[in-house]
Amino acid sequence: MKREEILIEADELLQKTNNQNMLVFDASITDDMYLMGHIPGAAYFDHERFSDPSHRYEFMISPGPLLAGQIGAAGISNDSEVIVYACGMLPYAVRAWWVLRYAGHTNVRILNGGLDAWKKAGGQVEKEVHQYAPAAFKANLNPGMLAGKEEVLASIENEEVAIVNVLPQVSYEASHIVGSSCLSALDLMQGMDYLLPTEELSQKLKNVARHKRIITYCGGGIAAAVNAAAHLMTGHENAAIYDGSMYEWLGEGLPVNGNGNWEIWKNQ
Repeated sequence: MKREEILIEADELLQKTNNQNMLVFDASITDDMYLMGHIPGAAYFDHERFSDPSHRYEFMISPGPLLAGQIGAAGISNDSEVIVYACGMLPYAVRAWWVLRYAGHTNVRILNGGLDAWKKAGGQVEKEVHQYAPAAFKANLNPGMLAGKEEVLASIENEEVAIVNVLPQVSYEASHIVGSSCLSALDLMQGMDYLLPTEELSQKLKNVARHKRIITYCGGGIAAAVNAAAHLMTGHENAAIYDGSMYEWLGEGLPVNGNGNWEIWKNQ
């Protein structure tokens, strides 16, 4: 995928504010940040609303029919143009993008730089709460965008598959999936708001990109989306996130390596 298919810059978004078919969502981790100020007209993308309420682990993507209903209830139709952003925490916006793309929505982009970039470009903010009217959404799932624990287990000894922990090195050293490597999502961003230029991403990802399939993971499937989206942006289409990530992996007692310093790991 091309960079412009995944990201939108603030200057371009400012020129699209009169687009009646465009829906903007603040995907920040808590609605407190949304309530403090957001792009005019934006609704809040509640990550729990797009997750499986019956699953043991938090933020696991819902089964297809349920997910389609959740997306439609948020006001998103298959014809909507969707923009997602976050306040100071780009991974949550990328996770929102990944959920919608997995569900088959083809016209969704991430505001590079988030709310900070919007304000720097001259965009206004407001505090009024918005919700979009419910719409009909038909899912067309992209199953290759997700990896379950069974695939990860089967891939540990597969040299064609790279399993990549995207948490900081100290977290990786504390506990990680056996056979996985580490490339922190922090290394692919400027601060926590912007993705690096495509050429820089390519350089940082080249050692991983030689593999046929790439599975990224983190603590709970949020930051993992950053690395996976960066691979798509740099031309590697066979990238997935392990949705359960370390919370499921450890919860299920699956094989790990590390120094066992759980206090360091869980605080990352």
